[in-house]
Amino acid sequence: MDLKPYRDFMTELALKSGDFIRPYFASPTLLVETKEDQTPVTVADRGAEALMRSLIEKKFPNDSILGEEYGVKKGTSDFTWILDPIDGTKSFASACPLFGTLIALAYQGTPILGCINQPVLNQLLIGDGSSTELNGRSVKIRSCKEISSATLLTSDPLNPGKYQNGKAYETLANCVKLTRTWGDCYGYLLLATGWADIMCDPIMNSWDIQALIPIVKGAGGTITDWQGKDPVNGSSIVATGKELHPQIIAALNKA
Repeated sequence: MDLKPYRDFMTELALKSGDFIRPYFASPTLLVETKEDQTPVTVADRGAEALMRSLIEKKFPNDSILGEEYGVKKGTSDFTWILDPIDGTKSFASACPLFGTLIALAYQGTPILGCINQPVLNQLLIGDGSSTELNGRSVKIRSCKEISSATLLTSDPLNPGKYQNGKAYETLANCVKLTRTWGDCYGYLLLATGWADIMCDPIMNSWDIQALIPIVKGAGGTITDWQGKDPVNGSSIVATGKELHPQIIAALNKA
């Protein structure tokens, strides 16, 4: 399959949505609303997704779309676009640049392209499962063989205790070299570009997950759910280098 037309269009989606989002960042007049699920949303989230959906419907009218803000549009083709216009809205609404736009393209349910776009820092990361590039430059997850040498990232340090084995996570966090909450999609960008070694989230939605799979794999890493299973239909993520991953899964699930 020739992915270049889709890759070029994904880049267009990322850049145009980024242009829309950027003026709202660190705006003192930005209004933050609370959705029914108690998560925050802004006009930047909704407007960026609406923009991307409009562009997809014009370019690929038969494709399906799944977005965080506007749900599912059923298509007739084998392709689905999965959109999270601002992954890390809490950071975005707090003028913290640890957020980004997630875009994935799935073929027959399998994600084949994914991108993370950070529009304030002008970082565009795209992966296809075989390679991953940051602003056109090939990137790889750095080699890390020992837990004691690793940098561990997570989006919310309270969530492992709420949704997974919190004690096992705390033990792991105390064994690594460095633990930080440089999380949401930006943590996966740091992982894929060689600045961190473990990124884990104990609870996630499909629009959070799909773009990460071809990015992490393309950067030479391993990505699964919290128990080490296929993440495509999962609700959690553990992403690391291949050498470290079995150790991390064992540690997180230790009785």
